[in-house]
Amino acid sequence: MIHRFDRVAVDLPRPTNPSPNDAAAVQELLGGKFGEMSTLMNYTYQSFNFRGRNRLRPFYDLISCIAAEEYGHIEVVSYAINLLLTGTTQRGNDPTTAPLLSGVNARNAYHFIASGQSALPVDSMGNFWTGQNVFSSGNLKLDLLHNFFLECGARANKMRVYEMTVEPTARAMVGYLLVRGGVHVVAYARALEKLTGVEVTKLVPIPDLSNDAFPEALAHMKNNEHLKLYSFSPKDFTQAAQVWNGTHPEDGKTLEFVQGSPEGFVPPDLDEEPQLNAPGFDGFDQGMFADIAKKMGIKV
Repeated sequence: MIHRFDRVAVDLPRPTNPSPNDAAAVQELLGGKFGEMSTLMNYTYQSFNFRGRNRLRPFYDLISCIAAEEYGHIEVVSYAINLLLTGTTQRGNDPTTAPLLSGVNARNAYHFIASGQSALPVDSMGNFWTGQNVFSSGNLKLDLLHNFFLECGARANKMRVYEMTVEPTARAMVGYLLVRGGVHVVAYARALEKLTGVEVTKLVPIPDLSNDAFPEALAHMKNNEHLKLYSFSPKDFTQAAQVWNGTHPEDGKTLEFVQGSPEGFVPPDLDEEPQLNAPGFDGFDQGMFADIAKKMGIKV
C-alpha cells in the first residue's frame, strides 16, 4: 500500500518563459526508456515479484524503498512539464481566434491535443511509455545489475536535459533528481557488493557521479540529501539499512538510513486553461462546499 501526502519532493519555481519545447525535452525524463516511469515500474514489479523475501529481506526492503521514492519522482517531473506548458497558448473561450495556434510549432502536439497542456506518459519524441521497459527477471543479482545500469542511464539523460534547458523550473527539478538518482546509483552498487563481493562502486561514476557542475544540485548536497536513503514508511523496510551503510564513494561521508519520508513542499497550483476546457467546469459553488465543510468540521 502507498501512503500518499499532498506534497512534492522539491519546490519548483514558475518559469519566466514557459516553453512547450522545453516541456517536450523534459518528457524524456518521465516517459523515456530511462525515465521515471521506467524506474518506478521496474522496482515496483521487482518488489511485488520478490521470491525468498524473508531470507533476503535487506535487498527486498532496499528495492521497496527506492520504488516508493520513484512515485514522487514521476510526480515532480510531471509538475515541471505542466508548469513549462502553462500559459503557452492564448487563454479564452473563443475557438475562432485559433487560441492553440502556437501548438502547431511545438515539438509535441500531444500536449495540446491529447491533454490539457499537461504531462503525458511519453518520451521527448511523443512515443508512449511501454511496459516493455520493465525488467523483472526473478534473479536478484540480474535485477540489481539491471537497476544499476538503469540508474546510470537515467543520470546521463538528466544531465543532457539540463544542458538543453535554461528555465529554472526544469533545472530545479533536474538538480534534485541528479542528487536523489545518485543515491540510487550508489544503493544498487552497494547492494551488488553485499550480495556478490564484487566492488561495483569502482565503476562509479557512470557517466559522472559528481554534482559540482550543477548549482541546483549543490543546494541539496549541502543538506546531505546525497547521503540519505528514505524508507517512505513509518515503520517498515528497516532492513534496507543493512545495505545502505558505510561511506559515500565520492566524498567519504557516512551514509544515513532515514525512517520515514522527506517533508516535501506544497504542490504548484496550476492555472486554468479555458481554451482547452481545462478543467472545463464553471458551475462549482465554492460557498456551498465551504458551508458543508464547516458543518463537517473540515478545514478548507
